[in-house]
Amino acid sequence: MQNKTIQERLEALRAWMRREQLDAFIFPSTDPHNSEYVPDHWKGREWISGFNGSAGTAVVTAEKAALWTDSRYFIAAEQQLEGTGYELMRERIDGTPTIAEWLGKVFKEMKSKGAFSDDVPTVGMDGFVSSHEKVMAMQSDLLVWGVQLETGLDPLAEIWTDRPSIPKNRVNIHPVEYAGESAAGKIGRIREKLMAQHAQAILVNTLDDIAWTLNLRGSDVHCNPVFVAYLLITQEEAVLFIDPDKVDGEVRASLLAEGVEVEDYDRVPARLEQYANGVLSIDPALVNHTLFEAVKCIFKPQKSVIPAMKAVKNEVEIAGYRSAMRKDGVAMVKFLCWLQKAVERGGETELSIDRKLTSLRAEQPLFKGLSFDTIAGYGAHGAIVHYEATEATDVVLRPEGLLLLDSGGQYLDGTTDITRTIPLGPVTDEMRHIYTLVLKGHIRLQMLKFPDGACGSQLDAAARAPLWREGLNFLHGTGHGVGAYLNVHEGPHQIRMEWWPAPLRAGMTVTDEPGIYVEGKFGVRIENTLLITPYMETAFGRFLQFEPLTLCPIDLAPVDLSLLDNEERGWLDDYHRKVYAELSPLLDEEERLWLANATKPVG
Repeated sequence: MQNKTIQERLEALRAWMRREQLDAFIFPSTDPHNSEYVPDHWKGREWISGFNGSAGTAVVTAEKAALWTDSRYFIAAEQQLEGTGYELMRERIDGTPTIAEWLGKVFKEMKSKGAFSDDVPTVGMDGFVSSHEKVMAMQSDLLVWGVQLETGLDPLAEIWTDRPSIPKNRVNIHPVEYAGESAAGKIGRIREKLMAQHAQAILVNTLDDIAWTLNLRGSDVHCNPVFVAYLLITQEEAVLFIDPDKVDGEVRASLLAEGVEVEDYDRVPARLEQYANGVLSIDPALVNHTLFEAVKCIFKPQKSVIPAMKAVKNEVEIAGYRSAMRKDGVAMVKFLCWLQKAVERGGETELSIDRKLTSLRAEQPLFKGLSFDTIAGYGAHGAIVHYEATEATDVVLRPEGLLLLDSGGQYLDGTTDITRTIPLGPVTDEMRHIYTLVLKGHIRLQMLKFPDGACGSQLDAAARAPLWREGLNFLHGTGHGVGAYLNVHEGPHQIRMEWWPAPLRAGMTVTDEPGIYVEGKFGVRIENTLLITPYMETAFGRFLQFEPLTLCPIDLAPVDLSLLDNEERGWLDDYHRKVYAELSPLLDEEERLWLANATKPVG
């Protein structure tokens, strides 16, 4: 039924393309704010393809359709696209064409069959939901193949007849007791950094940057406490562009006290046309193409100053992380203590344990919801990197094999993200071997000491070396930033194989999550959220280190201790001593006994 629906949508799109004289249309996964996770209104790529992963691009021509996505979603996308008419394109795999290459070859083939006119092929792409940088890169790539790009059309406005509306949820004040700095203080710092960049104003497009700057939170995006808006900061004023129904009297008064005016969401282009008091800083990688092209004043394309500011947490935010991690650790220990007996009793499934863990988190003070949909993958489902159980795929857990559990919570004082791979009973030698190699990589990264300003790409090999030594690898990133009661994925820094030059600084949070996935059999991933802290200062400069914030035992049952060296064993024992010391006072007697056994020294 789903496949028939997708095919009907493709037919409607192709009819629209013929009328508009377009030869193809490109659907990215973003919204006008360059979001990774988007409100339902902008889930056009999912609607037209049926693929619901957070990353991907769908491309449709008169006869063919293809979808590009990364390694996190290869297995899931293959399953979801089956029977839809889409071809799966595996990004960063040898032999996979780029979108421009694929379109160029498709158009050439159509011409050879006489099914294509001699006119220059035209491809459509909605500039409102694509960053200026991505649109210009696509335009350049297509020109090589003699293809032109049109960015002023949105087929979904016509063919998506039951399209959800843009959210109108109310925004809330995020108290300074959790934010650690007033909105006025942040705006003042932003203005100083703009002057250092020889700019007088900035257009802020990304939703988490706006929420952080103004100490506001919302519920427009599933699991991400943000709201749909734009923000213009000049040296004289700050203007929040938002649906007025979303701002009540208390929030409006709070914003005015911080020096922030409120205008309607749709007024952004007009205000940009009116601005003429200095150079406007605008980030082409973040601001959508349509809005970028609407700017008429003197502007300077450059990186936004806000992501790097937001990434370095202040003392209050760090204290909030520690508090949130203790609460999350308590919920995790209660869950793990319950899980083994529950599985042995029978009847538990991937969905039921998700509900159980969520209920335990919900018991904790300041809990606001999940930071992302729980990934509970048992057996072969654990090999699907971003697997999400549904009623159709849900399976019963048996007292054997591995369960991969990736989950997190949103608390008013912090955001958590943790993965544990849990043996539910006997495991194979292959499982034990891979589990231990992943653990070695996890530990090796956290043991690193590194220069202030090093980037994540320079550190990434530490987590992969034990795996590479045996011809194993994973294609997703090793670590990402985490927001302070904000998005669970936060930039600008990452730890990954690909070159990612954003510098690492003290005060940043980042995850450590290597994994190996054996298709059709099992998956292993172990993840902690870390805080970057000062290590030492020498004649050679400042050096940094990692401190694990996550508080939850790493299961010792599948560990082959013969593969761990003394340093790795020492790190594991030190970590488990910390976990026990922090969590044991918050547990009952049964849970303390379980935790004591789970954190026993390995020597």
